[in-house]
Amino acid sequence: MPQRSEPELPWIQEGEPLPPASQAWGHDSSAPGLLAAGQDLTAGRLIEAYGQGIFPWFSPGQPVLWWSPDPRMVLPVQQFRFHRSLRQSLKRHLINPGFELCFDRDFAQVMQRCAQAPRRGQNGTWIVPEMIAAYKSLHRLGHAHSAEVWVDGQLVAGLYFVALGHAVFGESMFTTITDGSKLALAALVSACLQHGVPLIDCQQNTRHLASMGAHEITRAAFVQNLQAQRQHSDIDWAHQSLYWDALMALDTPD
Repeated sequence: MPQRSEPELPWIQEGEPLPPASQAWGHDSSAPGLLAAGQDLTAGRLIEAYGQGIFPWFSPGQPVLWWSPDPRMVLPVQQFRFHRSLRQSLKRHLINPGFELCFDRDFAQVMQRCAQAPRRGQNGTWIVPEMIAAYKSLHRLGHAHSAEVWVDGQLVAGLYFVALGHAVFGESMFTTITDGSKLALAALVSACLQHGVPLIDCQQNTRHLASMGAHEITRAAFVQNLQAQRQHSDIDWAHQSLYWDALMALDTPD
């Protein structure tokens, strides 16, 4: 059987633009969605990448690898499955005076906890120190944020995400309590509903995301939506909170 011939992978030098997302490797390759490699991982590079539907994902010892899969997994916020069990879990927590859902109180700790969280079927983490440093810089610029769950002054769950205008890109989550990461996601969804954000990027298909209402769309449709949503003004994420009425208005089957 003849060996599969991979397309050449561009190496991106510092200051050189990323290739268009449409040039990512296709389904007939060994790494569908892989676009380019390099060593440049800065806040500016991240803004450039996310603005085109591209994101970094690599393991320790690898160069910075840039990806843009087709299709793309997204969560339309109006289709978020706010199941009865999650509603009841949230109600139980809300009666605890020590329970808080908030944004951007401790972004650095959320990222670090996501890096340390065990992943099913994975050894190690892709949230390497270079990644943490770059996203912390992006946070200082106002484009990386965290949705957080606190109980009695302790961070117990959270997720971090990138936001360019009304384009929201989910990254990773962790939890130490039952339903904790789902509660953080519910808080993010509620804020998105409040501000008219149509969808949250989930990057790649997983059964867990699908159970929450996410599904795949073409990369072309994703990029078209991204370009429209990033034209909106940035949301003041640090001052967002849970919007219970927005969640309860969702038509979610149990």
